[in-house]
Amino acid sequence: MDLFDLASYDYLLPEELIAQNPAEPRDSSRLMVLSREKKEILHGTFGSLGAFLDEGDLLVLNDTRVIPARLFGSKTTGGGRVEILLLRALDSAFLEWEALVKPGRKNPPGTGISLADGTEIVVGARCEEGVRKVAFPAGTAVLPLLERIGETPLPPYITSSSAPRSSYQTVFARKDGSAAAPTASLHFTPGLLGELQRERGVRLGWLTLHVGLGTFRPVKSGDIREHKIHEEYCFLPAETRELILETKGRGRKVIAAGTTVARTLESLAFEDGSLGSGERMTRLFIYPGYRFKIIDGLITNFHLPKSSLLMLVAAFAGYEFTMRAYEEAVSRRYRFFSFGDAMFIR
Repeated sequence: MDLFDLASYDYLLPEELIAQNPAEPRDSSRLMVLSREKKEILHGTFGSLGAFLDEGDLLVLNDTRVIPARLFGSKTTGGGRVEILLLRALDSAFLEWEALVKPGRKNPPGTGISLADGTEIVVGARCEEGVRKVAFPAGTAVLPLLERIGETPLPPYITSSSAPRSSYQTVFARKDGSAAAPTASLHFTPGLLGELQRERGVRLGWLTLHVGLGTFRPVKSGDIREHKIHEEYCFLPAETRELILETKGRGRKVIAAGTTVARTLESLAFEDGSLGSGERMTRLFIYPGYRFKIIDGLITNFHLPKSSLLMLVAAFAGYEFTMRAYEEAVSRRYRFFSFGDAMFIR
């Protein structure tokens, strides 16, 4: 098996296993637990996560908040509807963004787009991977504008959901900036987080990665090593870094709640295993052969075939074990993707 061949990360998924709505309550979703040491697979519910954690373990979560990043408008010179998906703010005032613009070819640089409330934005330069720059007028209160007229973008495979848009937001989301949810954390409830701390002695740490194109763009290169991940903003507070170092110093485990947390921590790690803090842009692409320096466990959802997220999981759990787990998940009718069930690799 060539672990650099994109075809190695394909698998057959019946369409009816793609979850259209989340479990209710959130922590009633199913949980597949993988033991890397024993190569053993167990099954439970997400609410039983504490049974697989030890006192003093550190659970690190991503506090990003999904913004209503999808906008619709029309050309100021007349023409059909234009869709804009904001991906990443390029300035602190949120006036300039990287975005996907559809239809892109019909909206060259300099095109004015009139939004639903009359605000006119301008399409700017073309960037890599089909991304464009778009600019709001000076003085625009962009985030309140998005709350008024923007839509929360759901992944394209969620086609018939009846869930409220709040379902696509973690219960601890607080920092605006994501175009998609850190889906592994959608399973947590306030009650479960409290139980993990009070009854299991698990500690919580926080960081931020604003999910953008890097997380959800599919891998298309036949040789996965040629794939380039789009930059995403991440921030690791100094206090979380200290918690991580203290946890590892006591021989306890650092558990990443999601691939976004794993990528942030590994992006700020040095080859000798030490860890930095602060903010940076990351385009770290993790695939088999990568040596993890910080995380000891990973909570994640079941990911799309041929996706960079599946490759990260395969790097952490081992390729053969990962693909066996996915085969078992299909046979046991687990629910897949953003609103689906979860996996805990330890």
